[in-house]
Amino acid sequence: MSDTQPISNPPKRLGQRVREALLGYAFLAPALIAMAAFAYYPLTQLVSLSLHRETRFGTNSVWVGPKQLIDTLTGEDFREGVLHSGLFMVYTVPLGLVLGVLLAVSAHRKLRGIRVYQMIFSSTVATSVAVAAVIFITLVNPVVGYFKDVAWLSLNDPDTALFSVSLSSVWQNLGLTFIVILASLQAIPEELNEAATLDGFSAPRRFFRITVPLISPALMFLAVVLVVQALQAYAQIELLTNGGPGSSTETLLFKIADPRGIRSVGVKASMSIGLFALTAIVAAMQFGLLSKRVHYGD
Repeated sequence: MSDTQPISNPPKRLGQRVREALLGYAFLAPALIAMAAFAYYPLTQLVSLSLHRETRFGTNSVWVGPKQLIDTLTGEDFREGVLHSGLFMVYTVPLGLVLGVLLAVSAHRKLRGIRVYQMIFSSTVATSVAVAAVIFITLVNPVVGYFKDVAWLSLNDPDTALFSVSLSSVWQNLGLTFIVILASLQAIPEELNEAATLDGFSAPRRFFRITVPLISPALMFLAVVLVVQALQAYAQIELLTNGGPGSSTETLLFKIADPRGIRSVGVKASMSIGLFALTAIVAAMQFGLLSKRVHYGD
């Protein structure tokens, strides 16, 4: 009885490999062109602007090298913006994730009319930042608002204004968090929870030992997205407080947008580079720390 040798695929010829590579680059070309036009080119322009300083009358710019960039990124104004953006992130991301998970778990039931509640909980995903800000300022208006007497929701107090603004973002982002978590919960096989129930697992134990590991990819995705959105908060701050009282709600992006016109183009470009670097570092840290705790099902 003779041994049979496995049939191996013949090696591809050089011409075929070149054609396949060119075809792959052809499919990638539209995305690469879009990234170059709308991401890489503006980034190079920001670097160029940060290395130049406008003349007194704004009619020309002179080369100043990295001094302006270094002075801006080490200055008090930039540090204040980073602090406010960091506080805004701390106020919005954990609270938004917890509320989204709780709503998704409560709505993940086979009950009559549950679709109505799911629609209500997810409705904020279609709400713009401007609409959410207007609704919120109506609720906390010091004259006619429903919560006008709640001191810790005051937009006129420097100690509470940033937290009050963050609540509008939590509410506005709740729909996205709810939809992503609910979709992840619906993808979990019911047999796993049934088997855990038969093994004597209580509801909290089933949630933390089975549900959380299985929805961990969605949690990591939402954590990254919400952190990036928090670092880019601007519209709700401009509508609700316009950076006030004083400068207590001026996040880094608000300082870059500079609606009051108190910063030069070079300074704002330098701050933009700092925000880009800060966002990249925070996202990389999240991937590095959370990816080890994420469970991907087979």
